[in-house]
Amino acid sequence: MDFSLFYFANDSAAEGDRYRLLLEGAKFADANGFSAVWTPERHFHPFGGLYPNPAVTSAAIAAVTERVQIRAGSVVAPLHHPLRIAEEWSVVDNLSGGRVGVSFASGWHADDYVLRPENYQDRRQLLVEHVETVRSLWRGESATFTNGVGEPKAVKIFPPPVQRELPVWVTSAGGVETFRAAGRLGAGVLTHLLDQDLDGLAEKLTEYRKALAERPGADGWPGHVALMIHTYLDDDEDRARELVRAPLSDYMRSSLHLLLNAQLDGRRKIDVSKLSDEDTAFMVERAFDRYFDFGLLGTVPKAAAAIEQFRSIGVDEVACLIDFGLPADSVLSGLVKLDELRRAAVAG
Repeated sequence: MDFSLFYFANDSAAEGDRYRLLLEGAKFADANGFSAVWTPERHFHPFGGLYPNPAVTSAAIAAVTERVQIRAGSVVAPLHHPLRIAEEWSVVDNLSGGRVGVSFASGWHADDYVLRPENYQDRRQLLVEHVETVRSLWRGESATFTNGVGEPKAVKIFPPPVQRELPVWVTSAGGVETFRAAGRLGAGVLTHLLDQDLDGLAEKLTEYRKALAERPGADGWPGHVALMIHTYLDDDEDRARELVRAPLSDYMRSSLHLLLNAQLDGRRKIDVSKLSDEDTAFMVERAFDRYFDFGLLGTVPKAAAAIEQFRSIGVDEVACLIDFGLPADSVLSGLVKLDELRRAAVAG
């Protein structure tokens, strides 16, 4: 089981050194055998608001690390031109000496598409097309686009990246077709337990690996599944629960509008403004209990049992979301316990 750090903070309005936890956590991961550091792409909301461009945050991580992989979790591909995606990440690949990877997403909220409203309806198909185009450009191949005077122009990206092939994942919020699409692309999967349970995830991973094995040119690669999971470890479970209760509840409350209104599968549309305070409190409390029970929250033995559950259904990496509102010093000191869990999982 690989262990990585995942960032999706809700402290974009906080004063002071907003990126201290990101950079100090990345240094810890780099020095202690963690596999990667992931930063997301988010727009126009405090939830995740520190991360509007993962290429920029990844460049900062590249400057302070030497070994750890540096990944986007995710690039919302239809919001950008594939040339720009390939160029930016090639720069970071050079800055890092060949350590980048990108998880591509179709986007989880319509409001993000104020950047490219014309792409919203076809975003899932555009995701597939952009992945293939970026991969081709990454290999040094040319792609043809229309220039400023309406003429076709074949172009290549500069600088050339260090890695011959770009490591690619596809981000899924739980739709089984996205898992299958990742398999057909020969990509990894980045997912979470927000809208799915372990049994449901296991079924989707079966579909992912089936599509992976059946794709043209399949080479026997078993795929790679990274599971984003909220994380904070302590010596005492009750103390950990009370430490994380308020910040994690606030974190979930701040994202309630996005989570309930994200049209992930077209099935639901909820007006959060019409929820009573009691309903909101009930939903947050239930969500907290679920996250605490299934997350890497509590003690190392409790988390180790969760790791074995993840391993048993085919998860290859836990992407530990650490920046949900605890003080930076508490999070950084807690990384020692997380490394204890990592070492035990590797040894096991």
